[in-house]
Amino acid sequence: MNITVYLGAKEGTDPEFKKAVQKLGEWIGASGNALVYGGSKSGLMGAIADSVLEAPGEVIGVEPEFFIKDEFQHEGLTKLIVTKDMFERKSKMIELGDVFIAFPGGTGTLEEITEVMSKVSLKHLNAPCILYNLNGYYNSLKALLAHMIEAGLSSKERQEGIYFAESLDEIKRILHLA
Repeated sequence: MNITVYLGAKEGTDPEFKKAVQKLGEWIGASGNALVYGGSKSGLMGAIADSVLEAPGEVIGVEPEFFIKDEFQHEGLTKLIVTKDMFERKSKMIELGDVFIAFPGGTGTLEEITEVMSKVSLKHLNAPCILYNLNGYYNSLKALLAHMIEAGLSSKERQEGIYFAESLDEIKRILHLA
């Protein structure tokens, strides 16, 4: 299966992020699944691609033209898909994915995974949407989703298919691969 992972082009300040993303990448590659991600060589994005490739596994990068011009792309990918802009990139990453995981990241990661969450909520996408809540990174988002239900603006049924995982083992259980 194609596992689309959204994550940052920076490493962040928590050293656990890089260790955990490398473990996630090793598992994706060793399990025979493919990684779909944003195509960058830097930060957590580069770390996950490197770990999948070393497993060895398949890595599909999806990157907009302007990132290519700025030389952000990873050179060792199995396949690099170049899009005209970020909108096309998001659409292609969703089209290619069978599972969606948001690793800790910045505003771009948040924007990408909320689009997936919305599609899952509307039943326009039948795929697990997993927020990797490493060290409580997504606790505030988890609380916000619960608040939406409490306020009557969402429902448990609408949020079916959206999961919060505290570990790689929990991700595997959600995907019935543990």
